[in-house]
Amino acid sequence: MAFNFCFKISLVLFFIINLYVSTVTSRDLKKLSMLERHEKWMARHGRVYKDEIEKEQRFKTFKENVEFIESFNQNGTQRYKLAINKYTDLTNEEFMALFTGLDTSLSQQKSTATTSSFKYESLTEVPLSMDWRNGSVTGIKDQGQCECCWAFSAVAAIEGAYQIANNKLISLSEQQLLDCSTENKGCKGGLMTLAYDFLLQNGGGITTETNYPYQQSQSICSTQKISSTAAVTISGYELVPPSESSLLKAVANQPISVCIAASHEFLMYGSGIYDGSCDPELNHAVTLIGYGAGVNGTKYWLVKNSWGTSWGEEGYMRIARDVGVDGGHCGIASAASFPTV
Repeated sequence: MAFNFCFKISLVLFFIINLYVSTVTSRDLKKLSMLERHEKWMARHGRVYKDEIEKEQRFKTFKENVEFIESFNQNGTQRYKLAINKYTDLTNEEFMALFTGLDTSLSQQKSTATTSSFKYESLTEVPLSMDWRNGSVTGIKDQGQCECCWAFSAVAAIEGAYQIANNKLISLSEQQLLDCSTENKGCKGGLMTLAYDFLLQNGGGITTETNYPYQQSQSICSTQKISSTAAVTISGYELVPPSESSLLKAVANQPISVCIAASHEFLMYGSGIYDGSCDPELNHAVTLIGYGAGVNGTKYWLVKNSWGTSWGEEGYMRIARDVGVDGGHCGIASAASFPTV
């Protein structure tokens, strides 16, 4: 009888130990799998850390972000998907500090060029859809770790306006604006309208990207590089009235510089029509290059970003349109402008 009791106790202990070992193994395998994914992700994006302490911290953030992305996508009820990209090891605070760059406090400065008119106001009909990538938009660029989205947004709008007017697409210099538009704050933020003001106060000309290439940092303004004949000259710029209906009229005619309230979820955007979370404040500048509707009739704006092709839909984003909110989703219609050439 004592033997049977001991035998039963042994069996119970055997199953408990096996269950524990199985649980630990499963947990370890899951962590190992994530470690392997992190290593492959690092290799793919050329990510190198200064030491093992930073690597462990980055792995923790990477793991949390990946788990959030996969959990969100498994839900399957949203109009959009999130995706792992080259920013997946960043916290929300780091993202805000490194990859946005709109400084709305600068709007207190008096503009020297804004007109009170809106030349597309009387427009009564627009196409059902528009995509300025069909000839009027240069390829996706990457601002890197320099908060100068304002320069990329302004340049893309100028490139589009010039192509539409002259049937010639030229890639222009963000670095010229970054170095020389000193009313802005370089890699610490700025505004597209101040970039337009700078050009107008200095003859309106901007040189090519080839002549004055982007360096991901602010330097001394090179008058030598911009002293030759400008590739493109703007004659002015206008503000779009803060409504989606006015924005629609504007982008039906040319690419538009817009401000947006980008969130951490925005950073993880992969595909689909984004109607997700927004930051409380406008913090990022992009270029609106079209609009349309999805297969189920959901309306969207088509956005060109400056975070490289690994983000979003090869560098582009579709964001919900006509959402019934003042200023549009994430404030996309609240502070738009465009140059005239």
